[in-house]
Amino acid sequence: MLSYHATCSKVEVDRLKAAKIPLSSELGIDEFHFNDFSLDNDAMITASLRMFLELGVVQKFKIDYEVLCRWLLTVRKNYRTVAYHNWRHAFNVSQCMFVMITTATFQDVLSDAEILALMVGCLCHDLDHRGTNNAFQAKTGSALALLYGTSATLEHHHFNHAVMILQSEGHNIFANLSSKEYSNMMQLLKQAILSTDLTLHFERRTKFFEHVLSGEFSWAVEGHREVLRSMLMTACDLGAVTRPWEVSKQVAELVTSEFFEQGDRERSELKLTPAAIFDRNRKDELPALQLEWIDGICKPLYQALLKLNRKLTPMVDGIDGNRKKWQELCLSYQQTRRASVSSQSNDPGQNTKSSDDAETSELPKKAEKTAQLEALPKLQTGSLTVPRDFIKKKDLYGDE
Repeated sequence: MLSYHATCSKVEVDRLKAAKIPLSSELGIDEFHFNDFSLDNDAMITASLRMFLELGVVQKFKIDYEVLCRWLLTVRKNYRTVAYHNWRHAFNVSQCMFVMITTATFQDVLSDAEILALMVGCLCHDLDHRGTNNAFQAKTGSALALLYGTSATLEHHHFNHAVMILQSEGHNIFANLSSKEYSNMMQLLKQAILSTDLTLHFERRTKFFEHVLSGEFSWAVEGHREVLRSMLMTACDLGAVTRPWEVSKQVAELVTSEFFEQGDRERSELKLTPAAIFDRNRKDELPALQLEWIDGICKPLYQALLKLNRKLTPMVDGIDGNRKKWQELCLSYQQTRRASVSSQSNDPGQNTKSSDDAETSELPKKAEKTAQLEALPKLQTGSLTVPRDFIKKKDLYGDE
């Protein structure tokens, strides 16, 4: 059970219960190009209520309104104040799912139980995240790694934390489900949260791509539906890459900030050299790494989903626009570094280079290679293309 300090207060619940809930259009949550930073902490709670109400799940599953208010407030309270994997991220992931279900009309093919499980899964998928990834748990032999093992460590913790909240007095939004419905709901919820582990995503996406591109995907096959639900969860978890450029760039910087903090700990506590994306000494490589991230993980997923549902076009357009911006930054950095190296080579006083300078001088080459990813040999999978050298790079990013 949750401690007193991990649950919301009666005053908070009463205030929310009496609050007027704005319409989706007033909140802006019915748009693909939602601004992830447009709502404050309280507005994100009322917007969450609006999403549940508009999806019809409150009425369908006879969810007590006060219980729903209490559950939402306590879920928010159980996110830590880390740079990225916090309550705002959880809300933005759920908004992305909401717009895919409504505006993109996945509600026409998903069951009410699937919709509720996906929405709850989005809000709970990073509960109690500590700002470090699964690989870090394994490297440090953390309490979570000892408790859950090294496979989807954090995702198992997020799910168990979600269950703990549901089992706390006055928090069970599934209380009016039958025994069979409850068992099915918890299974759907567990699948949803565990599917946000990118390692598991890589294990499943190849089969999903094959089904979609061959035209063999069937809504009547439960195995196909389960994989699709997991793809939707990942698409929403990574949804910031489809947002307007200024929003997407700000999110990338928040992710990087959290990664750098982990990298600092790896260097100081474990005496390890962090991978590039966790190493603040290599922060100038962010545009190049973002290009790899988009080309290797994000774009193939959204392209596959687009083939199933053409109403997802705004997401693919968003990612294409952001990719161009990252490529511009990558090429700009490349030109700046070339100018810097050229200036140093023409300076007679620069006869020697430190090891740091030597390492830095290699960065333009790395940036140029990434900026030209589209020209690399690729695995052709119908309309999807995945860079060959990216298949094993999932370990670089760990979990999301």
